[in-house]
Amino acid sequence: MSPVILFDGECNLCDFSVQFILKRDPKGIFQFASLQSDAGIALLEKYNVPKNTESIVLIEDGQFFTESTAALKIARKLTGLWKWLSIAIFVPKPIRDVIYKWIAKNRYKWFGKKEQCMLPTAEQKNRFLS
Repeated sequence: MSPVILFDGECNLCDFSVQFILKRDPKGIFQFASLQSDAGIALLEKYNVPKNTESIVLIEDGQFFTESTAALKIARKLTGLWKWLSIAIFVPKPIRDVIYKWIAKNRYKWFGKKEQCMLPTAEQKNRFLS
């Protein structure tokens, strides 16, 4: 199974992040699903992701990763200089997650909220789980 990124389908910042990843993942490594979608809910249950998770979730190799760990593991597989961000994985998780949680807590205030998930283009459609 390809790595799957679960994202908040109502969050403008999360939508931007998905678009950012799509542009830097030309090999199509990642698949995507909204946390609110049937596929997203099923994956959260299958991998026993805590119900109160308000984070990007990466499911890879039978495990799930959240918050800064998920973001850095995603960055590692992107093209360009973004993969170099993954070196921050060596910073202790509690320190990394302080920054991640601060941004996550303010994401709706700073970037707004959507009424519905983004619609992928025809080329991107096969990368989105429903």
